Amino acid sequence: MQSHFATTEHSSAMRMLEALKKQAPASTAELARALQMTSEAARQQINRLAEQALVQAHMQKPAGAGRPRQLWTLTAAGQRYFPDAHAQLTVQLIGSIQKLFGQQGMDSLISEREAQSRARYQAHCTAPELAQRLAQLAAIRTEEGYMAHVEPHGQGWLLVEDHCPICAAASACRGFCRSEQALFQEVLADVATLERSEYLLEAGQRCVYVVQPLQQPSH
Repeated sequence: MQSHFATTEHSSAMRMLEALKKQAPASTAELARALQMTSEAARQQINRLAEQALVQAHMQKPAGAGRPRQLWTLTAAGQRYFPDAHAQLTVQLIGSIQKLFGQQGMDSLISEREAQSRARYQAHCTAPELAQRLAQLAAIRTEEGYMAHVEPHGQGWLLVEDHCPICAAASACRGFCRSEQALFQEVLADVATLERSEYLLEAGQRCVYVVQPLQQPSH
């Protein structure tokens, strides 16, 4: 996508967009800390992005007393600054497959992609411990463009994907998403269970999976 930014502004503007991609929803103060900017510099940058309709503000009501917080997220225009795996062509190809071969053709396509991914993930995600295996899975997903990372969460973990390079394809055929979730569970089947808690295609800012270790039998 062609940049709206002047050359001197490009680096700081893209850093702000990237921070929002990873942290949204986030306040101006949180973005300033993440980017090691002053509050005023962060405020000026986020306002410039808002004027270009690349970010949008939401008000979050506090749980108790206090003033609402202003939180920022990317707009659809802002999301387009990140790779989308040739979205238009992908959607056209999916439409053609459905037209020519019907649902059976789409199921065959998804199954073939799933088989290729299964072989790759099983070859690379071999650590016996859950934390290390999740790190291996996040690493290979990042190589594929998903900007994945792992965070501690209660007694388990979160597998977070800040970007979806096949978002257009997944929007056109959600079987791709169901396939990926099933694959993750296969990779972790002997050490953990996995459930999706946030979904980019259902108003989420990213895709997030809650990973809980299997209960060890008591002795």
